Amino acid sequence: MQKIMLSLVVALGLGLSALSGAAAEESKLHRVVIQIDQNDPDVMNMVLNNAKNVIEYYRSKSEDAQVEIVAYGPGLHMLRDDTSPVKERIKQMTEKDFPSKLAFAACNNTKQGMEKREGHAITIIPQATIVPAGVVRIMQLEEQGYSYVKP
Repeated sequence: MQKIMLSLVVALGLGLSALSGAAAEESKLHRVVIQIDQNDPDVMNMVLNNAKNVIEYYRSKSEDAQVEIVAYGPGLHMLRDDTSPVKERIKQMTEKDFPSKLAFAACNNTKQGMEKREGHAITIIPQATIVPAGVVRIMQLEEQGYSYVKP
């Protein structure tokens, strides 16, 4: 009798463990950092398409995704208020389509270099956060478990 009871307790424990593992897997947060380092509207739109596709894919599976787009070098034009060919799309995506799922980081090293070359201050769109260095930001996110994509 004790062996049967022990077997039932072990089986129940294994079953509960499997269920909690499945629940943990379902609630996993998927995180990706996407780099943009080109001043090319087609590449910028591809980056935004990648972000949209990731978020929508996991949303369709009732899972969560967080995407951060990091712009540096010529890619900073994506986040410049005066030169971004995609700023209206970014506004739509962050305010209406995917609030809290999509973040943007602008490299301050690049921003300062552009300001020095152009001789005036550069304004970054309000949806972006300025970070000290774009490459360092990508490294930090990878160290936090983010997947990395460069289109």
